[in-house]
Amino acid sequence: MRLRRAAVFAALFICCTLRFAVAQDVTLTSQDGGIVLSGDLLGFDGEFYRVDTIYGELTIDSAGVTCTGSACPDLQAFVADISISGSALMGAVMMPALVEAYARQSSLDATRENLDASHYTYTLSDPETGRPAGIFRFRVTTTDEGFADLLANEADIVMAQRGVRPDEVARALEAGMGDLTSEKQSKVLALDAVVPVVAPGNPVMVLTPGDLAQLFAGTKTHWQVPYGAGGRVVLYAASPGSGVGQALADEVMGSEGLELSADIRTFASNSDMVAAVAEDPHGLGLAAFSGTGDTKLLRLAAGCIRPIQATRRAIKTGDYPYTAPMFLYQPARRLPKLARGFLSFVNEPAAQLVIRRSGFVDQTPEEISPDDQGSRFANAITSAGKRISLADLQRMVQVLAPMNRLTTTFRTEPGTSDLTARSRGAVLHLVQALKSGRFDGRELLFAGFSDASGATLAGQSASLRAAERLSEMVLEQLPATALARFTVRVDGFGEAMPMGCDGSPAARKANQRLEVWIR
Repeated sequence: MRLRRAAVFAALFICCTLRFAVAQDVTLTSQDGGIVLSGDLLGFDGEFYRVDTIYGELTIDSAGVTCTGSACPDLQAFVADISISGSALMGAVMMPALVEAYARQSSLDATRENLDASHYTYTLSDPETGRPAGIFRFRVTTTDEGFADLLANEADIVMAQRGVRPDEVARALEAGMGDLTSEKQSKVLALDAVVPVVAPGNPVMVLTPGDLAQLFAGTKTHWQVPYGAGGRVVLYAASPGSGVGQALADEVMGSEGLELSADIRTFASNSDMVAAVAEDPHGLGLAAFSGTGDTKLLRLAAGCIRPIQATRRAIKTGDYPYTAPMFLYQPARRLPKLARGFLSFVNEPAAQLVIRRSGFVDQTPEEISPDDQGSRFANAITSAGKRISLADLQRMVQVLAPMNRLTTTFRTEPGTSDLTARSRGAVLHLVQALKSGRFDGRELLFAGFSDASGATLAGQSASLRAAERLSEMVLEQLPATALARFTVRVDGFGEAMPMGCDGSPAARKANQRLEVWIR
């Protein structure tokens, strides 16, 4: 009977986080004395014990038991210890600013200590007693190193400038760390983008995505304008192990089915790379939008569509094709309460404002009036061919012109109806905005758009179904009290408003999207 009661008792709890170097004997006794468990203490997170018992590894709520034994921790003196590893770009400014903002919100003092070039700590403590509540330990290197630390059980959170790779997902599953692609274990913290940059005096203004990829593949070697001594392009990029370097391979090269040339000058940091490009009149670099230094950004052209330049708004809407979400990943184990609070805080509007002030693109929905949308309607008319009728265009303009567009844009994984990781994050921020009452008394329109790869009517039908699915996904996360405060419609416009029309993979990806309009 005791065996069954103990197993049921322990099964109520989930795993914790801190790892003890040496397991030590403890005995946990329930408040009524009816259950007694003994074993090696593997960890304690301030709330839960993790114990290796004869029944296996169990996690026990400290509030329901008494701990005896020399290894029992002092519950009052517990200090949360959180290790964060990964992207140096994220760890340089944004994450420190977020930790400091979280400390202020939590009425704690934050003290930073720089240990060496790649390590620093933040100690959060009670301002009255000076007693530490927790320590955030940072190791800032690369996204690859962050995942390596996580898989080696040396990090609790990974700062990643790219999505987790399939091999990393598989290794995490094998190690019992759960599915890193799940919503519970990954979150989009902020948005960035990969942008083509040149020296300020370079006369080149525009490249197509295809030309950009071919230059970095080495299949094209010269500018298409008379320039310099022969006009040969010198290529610059961040190191392959960095988030920017991997975003280059994924977003720019992967979408065109090309491999990177071996003739690229690589740099350990984005800042060093852009500094070199700024000094080279022949140079072409791929940089992070959040750190372009003194370089000039090139615009991207997609056939008949007006060339687009990376701006905060274009990245936020996803109109700029090479967006690069920045992620936080965690294993499937219980983190200390302080860490859980921090991970919840980074989704709040206050944290998104900190992210924006740090030079990155936040995810808070914004309204864009028709007058501020450039030539989107004009592009739709200009690019319309036999597949799109005048009646289709007129209906779309009649529906959308009186409304504002939200910066929140959604896309699905290729060949599926599953939202991308960035889009799942966008759902979260839209739901929060709706819960807050920000759009009370307004009408929301979920609008679907498709590419031109299939029949026109099929595209219109598919875009409508996608809009319906997205609407349902958002609304089911809202309480009835919030649902009563605004109205919702859905519509599908097929290929009537393309963002690219050259038939390239980048153009097709840009055209298949879901938008939210409001009035």
